[in-house]
Amino acid sequence: MKARFGFSLLICGLLGSVPAHAGLFSSTPPAPKQALASESTLSQIQAAFDDQRYVDAGKLLNQALVSSGSDPRLTYWAGQLSLARGRYEDALANFTRIKTDPSVQGLALEGEGIALARLGRSDQAMASLKAAVAANPSAWRAWNALGSEYDRRHDWAQADGAYEHAISASGGAAIVLNNRGFSRLSQKKTDLAIQDFVAALQKKPDLAPARSNLRLAMSMQGEYDRAVKGAAGTDQAATLNNAGYAAMLRGDYAKAKDLFEQAMKKKGGYYAVAAANLETAQNLAKGQAQDAGHASSR
Repeated sequence: MKARFGFSLLICGLLGSVPAHAGLFSSTPPAPKQALASESTLSQIQAAFDDQRYVDAGKLLNQALVSSGSDPRLTYWAGQLSLARGRYEDALANFTRIKTDPSVQGLALEGEGIALARLGRSDQAMASLKAAVAANPSAWRAWNALGSEYDRRHDWAQADGAYEHAISASGGAAIVLNNRGFSRLSQKKTDLAIQDFVAALQKKPDLAPARSNLRLAMSMQGEYDRAVKGAAGTDQAATLNNAGYAAMLRGDYAKAKDLFEQAMKKKGGYYAVAAANLETAQNLAKGQAQDAGHASSR
């Protein structure tokens, strides 16, 4: 759940510090105060971002920075675009810079928390995300990220609460439904997880993680044929491997071995993950047989 386009150098240059005015009697006139970006420009940047047209969003942002480089809302969008491109350190620098500005504080704290989470700095992420939802209780992306952080801690009650807030505030965004579904799957609430994955796909049929997670949840219920049915092209090998992993977790080692072998055949070349899983399943099956043998000899 990623195209990358480098524009951070331009952003850093345009958003860099301005030298202090030389003094009252300096022959150098003070720089004119930069105007704020127009609402139209900001709307265009947001529309491009929402449509995942990151190249267009970057061009619009760079143009706006020429005349309105001091506008904190542009710094916020620079952070958002860096997040989308996986440039988490750049994103963090932008959000941290503006998080004390009252006009964008809640948004900046949310972005900062998400960037910190992506960088694996979980404790700091939690602090920023909690501050974000305290500043703006409808910040659904912050609630969603909090849910993921609670999942990492296996704090299921807090995770459920965070996802409920995120779903309510976002109107049931597909990505939140998918994340809650995976949380429920981790809690072995498979039926509820499947409901969430189906709901996510109804909202966004092309949401690949939700489709993969739905197949995994079906496999966890032992519905292996249903789980792998319809997997297309390059997804077939991964789908078979995931189904095999679910079978292995269920203790169905014979089916797991069969699915891992199918996955390796579909891959066409060497499939390291499936091969490692196959070896694990074989070892677990041997251990199971030895335990059964010991039990029968008593």
